[in-house]
Amino acid sequence: MARLVFDIETSALPLEQFDEAQQEYLFRECEKITDESARATRHAEIQQQFNLWPFTAQVVCIAMLNADTSRGQVLFTAADYEEAADDAGPVEFMACVDEVELLTAFWDVAKHYETIVTFNGRGFDVPFVYLRSALLNVPISRKDWLGYRFQTDPHCDLMEQLTFYSVSGRDGAARRFNLDFYCKAFGIESPKAQGVTGLDVNTLMAEGRHRDIAEYCLRDVKATVLLYHIWRERLAGVK
Repeated sequence: MARLVFDIETSALPLEQFDEAQQEYLFRECEKITDESARATRHAEIQQQFNLWPFTAQVVCIAMLNADTSRGQVLFTAADYEEAADDAGPVEFMACVDEVELLTAFWDVAKHYETIVTFNGRGFDVPFVYLRSALLNVPISRKDWLGYRFQTDPHCDLMEQLTFYSVSGRDGAARRFNLDFYCKAFGIESPKAQGVTGLDVNTLMAEGRHRDIAEYCLRDVKATVLLYHIWRERLAGVK
């Protein structure tokens, strides 16, 4: 069974893209804060959260690998990107002119896989690409990735598996950790080891460092592949 492992990176849309009513809605809670400094701090915090919401952010990169062959593709938005000489390896880097082209290419790949593997894909990546695709009228080739939660086909979300579907809540033995923590615990090189995290994506986009975003996203997926194999060998089937 072919398994596609993927991860996305998102970047906040410009604030000026939202009209006055939308901005008032997004920052409404700030108006309740009387202290000017605290209000400004909260305003900045909310704007930083824009990356998390598909109505305030866009997909700027999707990295994909076949779980068994480690061959794959990294799609990223960069209209002026020039292909590097080392791009002819097992992973192809493909620059897209915009988000529509990126999502279209992603769904074209996705239709060839029976199963996907993610880390927190049920809570973030999948609903994000679904909603962004709907907003941009990009046809979705797989609409079954948010089906029955308690199964690993067609979607194996490793965060769900490693917390046994949140059996312990926030503080129990199977509490949730981030991918970086799980990787270090299982002896996998952290995707953040080279100093880039998801918090840097907006800055990297502004600086035109599209390839750096693509490389970071690919490191996330490579780590997820290794974590998936550990889970499958040691924990799959635990109920």
